[in-house]
Amino acid sequence: MTSSETFDNTAHFGFAEAAPGEKQGLVDDVFHKVASRYDLMNDLMSGGLHRAWKSAMVTALGVPKGARGFRLLDVAGGTGDISFRALDRGGEGVKVVALDINGAMLDVGRARAAERKLGDRIEFVQGNAEDLPFPDRSFDAVTIAFGIRNVPRVDVALREMRRVLKIGGRALVLEFSKVDVPGFDKVYDAFSFNVIPRLGQMVAGDAESYRYLVESIRRFPDAAAFADMMREAGFEQVEATPMTGGIACLHSGFRI
Repeated sequence: MTSSETFDNTAHFGFAEAAPGEKQGLVDDVFHKVASRYDLMNDLMSGGLHRAWKSAMVTALGVPKGARGFRLLDVAGGTGDISFRALDRGGEGVKVVALDINGAMLDVGRARAAERKLGDRIEFVQGNAEDLPFPDRSFDAVTIAFGIRNVPRVDVALREMRRVLKIGGRALVLEFSKVDVPGFDKVYDAFSFNVIPRLGQMVAGDAESYRYLVESIRRFPDAAAFADMMREAGFEQVEATPMTGGIACLHSGFRI
């Protein structure tokens, strides 16, 4: 994909074709099914590496300990995984809004926030990444972890993320990418297509949802192409940092 092309994610559901307007409903159904076991399956699928990747993302935010009035929006963050890490790191002065289109994922996050007694520092909002229900320039940072590839119109979501950022604010996108280690790519493919759907069946009772998740990773642009998409959405000082041989990549961009 060149910088002049836009990733069209509206007509595909994994490797299958999807009718126009159908993809969002199909994705919602996947996450409704897997919500209660989502983070456990992330551990099994990544060997726990997703925790290190997410910690690196929150570290990259650079929220000073004791910061006052810092507002973070975590898109597709219904279970609260990124939000809780940011709150732990930043202390009492950090406020987080966790937005997700899927109510079942939000229910998981709300229950976890109640257990942690964080109800006054985190707000859970049901909404669409393509039409964020917030004013312009209302957040210091925006994050999305392993969610952007499930958005039908990725370019629209990126522009929305930039819109709600304050001047000088930063967007961080953590997403699966393309393995760049010769030989390891074949091992990774074998694990992804043969083992992960079986794990999904055993742990979550749902092989097909996890087959979609694997396929959606393969359809997603590589790190360089996605960095171009961020620039086209208006972000500046865009950087892409591969992780673990390219399995994942942390993308960063600022609103200047």
